[in-house]
Amino acid sequence: MLEGKVALVTGAGRGIGREIAISLAKEGAFVVVNYNGSKEKAEETVEEIKKSGKDAVSYGCNVADFAACGEMIGELIKKYGRIDILVNNAGITKDNLLMKMSEQDFDRVIDVNLKGSFNTIRHLSRQLLKQRSGKVINISSVAGVMGNPGQANYCASKAGIIGLTKSAARELGSRGITVNAVAPGLIETEMTKDLSEAVKESLKEQTLLKRAGTAGEVAKVVVFLASEAADYITGQVISVDGGMAV
Repeated sequence: MLEGKVALVTGAGRGIGREIAISLAKEGAFVVVNYNGSKEKAEETVEEIKKSGKDAVSYGCNVADFAACGEMIGELIKKYGRIDILVNNAGITKDNLLMKMSEQDFDRVIDVNLKGSFNTIRHLSRQLLKQRSGKVINISSVAGVMGNPGQANYCASKAGIIGLTKSAARELGSRGITVNAVAPGLIETEMTKDLSEAVKESLKEQTLLKRAGTAGEVAKVVVFLASEAADYITGQVISVDGGMAV
């Protein structure tokens, strides 16, 4: 389905990003596994892809760094000739109540989650326009749709990604480039593993399906959006949240 396509997935060393990278590769895409602080995890993702007979490479870059993103995109285009699929998945949390949240923790989350997505799209957009094709998929969150206590920075970053998605879709659509967002809810990953059982059960009760989702369920939607089957879908936010934000 994605044979001959080059995909860049940010923050793909673990969790949802890892599953997205593996799933895109299974469909035939050559995947660039981006990481910042977890080279070992990124290499494990690459090895998992290669075990299945597909191909991938890892690339270290802090997406919050505008210049570094430019270098990454430039090097990848020079080496592989094109980038067809961009998945902006890299994200962090620095949770605290609003009245206790430091400026540094607010800025850091915005820089990685929101500005990081801007940085990659900004530097790749010229190539996508030149190609007159491309798929950009931004990973938002149910938190960006509903809000969440103790996560003002995270919620603001994920809500910002929705606005960025819609604006980019309007700017790039006339050249055949689609830009969409996926908004996961409670997903079983390393990030949610540390939540108490009481909190997890409370969150599950907020979903219509009464369970947590899996990274694989998110990845399937990303693969769909990256495929020709979604060529007429752009500017949309698809929730993968078990009905939490209905």
